[in-house]
Amino acid sequence: MSSTTKPTTQRIEHQPERRLGVLSIAFMIVAASAPLTAIAGGSPTSFAVTELTTVPAGYILLAAILALFAFGYAAMARFIDRPGAFYPYVAQGIGRTLGVGTAYAAVVAYNMMQIGIVAMFGFTVSSWLGGRFGIETPWWLWVIVAIVVVGILGVARIDFSAKIIAILVALEFAVVIVFDVIALVVAPEGYSMAPLNPVNLFVPGIGAVLAFGVAAFMGFESAAIYAREAKDPKRTVGRATFLAVIVVGLFYAFSAWAMTVGIGESQVVAQSQEFGPDLLFVFLSQHAGMVFTDIANLLFITSLFAALQAFHNTIARYLAELGNEGMIPHWFGRRSNSGAPYAGSLTQTVLAVLVTIGFVIADTGDPLFPVLTMFTWLTNTGAFGLILLMTLVAVAVIVFFARDNRGVGIFSRLIAPVISGIALGIVFILVLVNFPVLMDMPADSFMTYLLPILVILSGVIGIIVGEVVRKRNPEKYRGIGHAIETGEEAHI
Repeated sequence: MSSTTKPTTQRIEHQPERRLGVLSIAFMIVAASAPLTAIAGGSPTSFAVTELTTVPAGYILLAAILALFAFGYAAMARFIDRPGAFYPYVAQGIGRTLGVGTAYAAVVAYNMMQIGIVAMFGFTVSSWLGGRFGIETPWWLWVIVAIVVVGILGVARIDFSAKIIAILVALEFAVVIVFDVIALVVAPEGYSMAPLNPVNLFVPGIGAVLAFGVAAFMGFESAAIYAREAKDPKRTVGRATFLAVIVVGLFYAFSAWAMTVGIGESQVVAQSQEFGPDLLFVFLSQHAGMVFTDIANLLFITSLFAALQAFHNTIARYLAELGNEGMIPHWFGRRSNSGAPYAGSLTQTVLAVLVTIGFVIADTGDPLFPVLTMFTWLTNTGAFGLILLMTLVAVAVIVFFARDNRGVGIFSRLIAPVISGIALGIVFILVLVNFPVLMDMPADSFMTYLLPILVILSGVIGIIVGEVVRKRNPEKYRGIGHAIETGEEAHI
């Protein structure tokens, strides 16, 4: 930089080391969608609420939409050297001000996902200990334990955290594969391919199916978060994203179909309504014995924990990037000796504790309170926000390459993002229309309006911040989401 543009802020002492390869990042992406949680919890819930057997086809359709999204996302990733996932993509594609709004909304959405999942974690641990060993503990105790442990790992070396997540995700896959095999062997009604046919999706319940299904993919876009820690970010981000979408989409579709086979296509809806998330474990207890069922329950818990860690890492890096660029106090950009963004990690940990305390105070005494309120409210609102932001990113890709195609083929820079952008917009509308169903609330409930407004309002606040920076500090504004360093972490 010239002397007229050189920022006066101090350079950070410790830069993150590039330790992560394609598989490491892909594991953290998949961990965020929690494979065992998606199959044990998401699929039966979708069967029960929609009363449709075409849930597996929903995973296929969503995987196709997100794969198209990944083409444009990966193509643009080759020209983006900033972490922050949605943030720099929207900033460089559509505009810096909207980029800040995107970052603010993303931080709120990811926090809602993470804090909602920790409620399910606490409830699951408490219920399992009580049901299996007669040990009664409050759900919030395990929530606090999880928050603290996740926070400690959040400030450790990122490759150490990635290794733990990789082990947990591998074990999750093993349990679901065992379930799939047993289900295909049992097959009380034989094998029907109808649940896998996307054509059968186009019935009145398609909105609810897609709304529930999309939550299983949340986190797949987070590869760009680790751009600073990737061994080869120009290639790693795109490859990890494609790998995660393919694995998640095909595996979830196959496993949900195996559930219809193992339970019986005519019975899967009724049994899902009867047992809910316990359906998979009830099935395993009948066909695989209690020992394996206990192992599956434990891995269900670790599945939730892996998702917590993945979302925590994402939030910490969003906050660090916003701090680096001066969109929030520079303190948030600070990193430890290992390169982990400890300031953002600590902030997320404190926020999770405070929100948990709020829900504990509001606890009605209903045993399902943490699931029906804290988990359901926050995770569905988080998914709502992330779908909206993905739609914006699809538009950003189109605009980015419209100015200069940079030698990228027309399919990746135009056709794929146009199709995925339209499709994501439709999914967003379907989620919005079905939001009362997802929240299990009346359509006129105040909370069905308040929670989505919180995400949108955070984005509006970010836009206002961006505009203020544009007027007061043009130099800092030029660096928003771009390769111009304006924060503590200069000169990468």
